[in-house]
Amino acid sequence: MDPFLSLLHSLSVSLSDNELSALKFLCLSKIGKRKLESVKTGSDLFTILLEQREIEREKVDFLQLMIKTIKREDLIMQLQEFIEGGQGDVVNHLDEKEKRQQNVAFEVICDNVGKNWKMLVRRLGISDAKIDRILTANPYNLQEQLMQSLREWQKWKGKEAKAADLIKALRDCKMNLVADKVEHELLQRED
Repeated sequence: MDPFLSLLHSLSVSLSDNELSALKFLCLSKIGKRKLESVKTGSDLFTILLEQREIEREKVDFLQLMIKTIKREDLIMQLQEFIEGGQGDVVNHLDEKEKRQQNVAFEVICDNVGKNWKMLVRRLGISDAKIDRILTANPYNLQEQLMQSLREWQKWKGKEAKAADLIKALRDCKMNLVADKVEHELLQRED
């Protein structure tokens, strides 16, 4: 069975009637009123959103926004776990040397980049919506916010993710000291 469809089913059965009504209201700009009137369950709503390609396995931002709006933290976490579940596949496709280099770079960056971490992850191409999701999931842990953002970048870039790109992004953000520390640590660990 498709894991994404299983997730949608699980979300559907967890919704109360009031929550379903709220979700239908949020979809007024995406789904016609007549179609929305025929929606009786969360599965009906998700089926229409799938047909209209408003949500897909790799496109869950609208789904996240809807769930956040009805303030169901448990469902947000369930969706978050699904999203992060795909991350392991990408990391396993990296060669061992690159995986080690990225892990070293991630450690150094998390230990040395402070409150300006958003500038760095934006430079890496992470969207503000993903940054907001990471902030919501880890509201009081700066290092974890940065680590999850770096993992998101790694997942997004796939095999194209390189430690050298991290160093370049650090330099572009005028975080030269951190870039130097990453380079130094990579050289130390190669020996």
